[in-house]
Formats: sequence, C-alpha cells, structure tokens
Amino acid sequence: MILKHLKYSDYSRLKQFFKRQRYPLCVYSLPSILAWSNEYYKPYGAVKNDTLIVAAEFSEKKENRHLILPVSPIREYSPEELYELAEKLGFSSYWFVPGEYIERHEKSPIKSLFKITAQKEYEDYVYQTADLAELKGNKFSQKRNLIHQFERDYLAKDRVEFGEINKSVASECVEFLEKWCEERDCDSSENDDLACEKEAAINSIEHIDEIDANGIYLRVDGEISAFGIASYLTDDMGVLHFEKAFAGVKGLYQYFDNQCAKRLFEGYRYVNKESDMDIPGLAKVKMSYHPVMRIKSYRLDLL
Repeated sequence: MILKHLKYSDYSRLKQFFKRQRYPLCVYSLPSILAWSNEYYKPYGAVKNDTLIVAAEFSEKKENRHLILPVSPIREYSPEELYELAEKLGFSSYWFVPGEYIERHEKSPIKSLFKITAQKEYEDYVYQTADLAELKGNKFSQKRNLIHQFERDYLAKDRVEFGEINKSVASECVEFLEKWCEERDCDSSENDDLACEKEAAINSIEHIDEIDANGIYLRVDGEISAFGIASYLTDDMGVLHFEKAFAGVKGLYQYFDNQCAKRLFEGYRYVNKESDMDIPGLAKVKMSYHPVMRIKSYRLDLL
C-alpha cells in the first residue's frame, strides 16, 4: 500500500468513504483533512477495499507523523487491525482517536498493544444546535444583550449584509482573514496553531466551490467583517471549521455565531466547534456557550 498526498482534486473520489462517518471529532471531516495542508504538514492517504487510510506527514517534526483511525462507511478497525496496519505502513502512533472508540474496545487487548494518552488540547466542544440558535434562558442573557446592541446599532440602520462564500468573494474573505490575524499576531512563532489554522482557512475559502461545505460572510458598512465555514461530520452533527469576526465591533461575534447556527446547521442536532488548541482565551469563549459534551481525543502509541 502506497500513501499519496491527498489534494482537493481527490475530493469527489474520496467523499464516498465519509458517508455515515461515525467519529465525532472534527478531524474526521474530509474538508478538514484537505484544508490542513501546508509546507510543514500534509495529509496522505490510500484506499484499501472499503476503507480510506489517512496519515499526516511532517517535513520537519518527523516525530509528529501519525495515522488517524481508518475511515469507512461500513466497518470499524479493531485495535489488533490498527496495530498491524501501523506496523505495515511504518507508523508508530495514531492521533485523534475518539474516547468512544477506546470505550467500545476496552475489553479488547488495546492496552497491551498501545500506550494510551489523552490529547486534552484536541478535545472538541459540541453544542445543541437549538441552544446556539435560540439562546434561551439566563445562561445566555449576556449573549442576547450583546446581540440586541448589534441589531440596534447596525442591523436596524441597514448597515449589515449577508452572503454565501464562493470564488467571487474569496479574495475579500482572505483579505478580512489577514486583518483578523494581524489583530492576534497569528504569524508569530509563538502562535504555530493559529498560523496553521489561517492557512487551512485560506485553503477552504479558495476551494469552497469544489467541496461539500457551506460558508457565509457578513459585511458591515460594505466591508466583510465576519465569516464562517461548516460541513457534515456525522448524521446528526455538523462541524463549524472556521468562525471569525472583528473584535472591535460590539456584539458582532455573538450576532454572527447565532446566525451561523441558524443558517449553516439546519437539520443537525449538534454543532461541533472543534478544539481550543490549548489557547486559554479560546477555551473561555467556547465554554461561555455551554457545550453539552466534550469529545475526548486520545493518542495511541504502539508498544
């Protein structure tokens, strides 16, 4: 089996493996796998019968190269099969193994085959779509107040415009992202995760017409000031890959997040907002929306 670099041109060929995809971690979204590709990190893969094998290769940090769980619409690999596959391909670890996989196989020899380590920085935050769309109850009162202020100052004065992200507005969305990243110093060496996320977001924007993802942008006074991109994850869960908004516009983020829930997640019971990447400020924001669950992520190292 030869692993080859996965590209956007492979999307139509690979998407069949993600139908009825079972794992609730955001990395098991094909749009996400293809987006997270840059000069330091690239996704590789191969088709084996009814299964897509996915790996991450690193140009510098070779110790980080890893597999994720094989993706198949009809079967799940056992721990014994995972061990055999990794040995054959020359990998020593799996990353992003959902906690439910560990639980399902707790009576198997999994602990004698792998060292199991929690990846707390990659735990995904999951919300009820209805909670984010309706914002009912006292726990969301501050969010509602900020939304009302934004509606009063901007929406009521006809200063807001929505649109769908496509190639015609891609350059404007990227320009907005560059400004957003300047506010947060994304490209500094201390912010590797944010820099990589920026590149992943640009990849998604520029290829959104080629994949099964939906994106919306919001203009304030004619300037794109927020955007969000989402896609399918499981039958009852969508994933919000990217959601950015200028911090200087009061209430904008809260208003836009509410609109993302309403416009991008119709038909889904849950919204996965991905992990906090161990960034304290991001964790605080995600917790403020009261997740109904955290999807645990584990690393399995071959013994």
